[in-house]
Amino acid sequence: MNTPFLPLQDIRIVDLSTVFSGPLAVAVLADQGAQVIKVESLEGDTSRMIGPAKGDLSATFIAANRGKRSLAMDLKQSAAKKILLELISAADVLINNFRPGVMERLGLSDEVLLQTNPRLIRLSITGFGSQGDAAQEKVYDAVIQAVAGVAATQRNPINGQPTVLATALCDKLTALNASQAVVAALYAREKDGQGRRIDLSMLDATLAFQWPDTMYNHMFMDQAPAEFPEFGVNQKPWPTRDGLVATMSPQKAEFKGQCQALGREDIADDPRFATLALRNHNGKELRQVLEPLMASFTTDELLERFHHFNAPIGRINERGEVLQDPHVVQSQSLVEIDHGGIGRVRLAQHAALFDGQRLPLPQPAAHLGEHSRDILGELGYSSAQIQDLLDQQIIKV
Repeated sequence: MNTPFLPLQDIRIVDLSTVFSGPLAVAVLADQGAQVIKVESLEGDTSRMIGPAKGDLSATFIAANRGKRSLAMDLKQSAAKKILLELISAADVLINNFRPGVMERLGLSDEVLLQTNPRLIRLSITGFGSQGDAAQEKVYDAVIQAVAGVAATQRNPINGQPTVLATALCDKLTALNASQAVVAALYAREKDGQGRRIDLSMLDATLAFQWPDTMYNHMFMDQAPAEFPEFGVNQKPWPTRDGLVATMSPQKAEFKGQCQALGREDIADDPRFATLALRNHNGKELRQVLEPLMASFTTDELLERFHHFNAPIGRINERGEVLQDPHVVQSQSLVEIDHGGIGRVRLAQHAALFDGQRLPLPQPAAHLGEHSRDILGELGYSSAQIQDLLDQQIIKV
């Protein structure tokens, strides 16, 4: 039997982050084999209280902290800081998403960290960066959606007001940037042996995410060309006889296929819709033409007809319907794992395939302090010393 491919199996990470942006980044690295110790407060990560839960294991916490071991400590106490520095001395990566200055107040300045472990990769995630007037502002996903223009790209169809997406988009895309940056720093360390500090702001990650499409009218600074219609302004769901679908046909052949699927190939020859730019500029007129045609078919009929003419289309699934969607089922994108005392849980697979193979199944998340005894034992603490830390409420098991 082949040994499972785990590209980061020898990498050790200490995760001080909470809620979404940091924990999700580390979860991706854990999927790839990294050995992760999640250091939590005695109260636990806030995400343990987000979503449906069984005890201290919420759905959100499991998704963002799969495959990690939990050590619960009060980092305001010197004995806990000593333990943390012992962990850091043997780690490859340290991740936090505290506000600027918190690490220093904890006695974990960059100088201290480098003295403890010169090869350490230190990633710090902030909302607005470590400099400037906004550096100390408390930030969550909706705040970044507002500031970075994400809310302005999703408008209420009735009153035109910007809308905050009902998902932690900025946290999650920051997490992806973070996991990539950590791997890049680890690769550089293989060449020069140097540890590095990585600073990543949610604002910067979100602006980069926005720039290729929703901000394209703000690209050119000198003799700017005419503004293009806002990206996606015409990408609204299409009602069918029994549901909703979404389409996107930027290429000429795709738009022609869409018209053929609707039995109106002549629409593709209409001079108002001859190019992508014209279809965007004349989006309202195009929608008035296509909407009754789309509504004359059932969803299944449209899927079959569009696929026949190689025109992109997707059924709009309600959240529960995603689980049974043929694309999701056939690609084995979702898996069930045994999560011990709370039973089975359903998780999304790691997205990347290596040599055509999925990574091993994601591993369970930990109860608060579940591995405190084991981790301290590995550091050489005796049972009596561990009990003393418990009695002083420095750790939790």
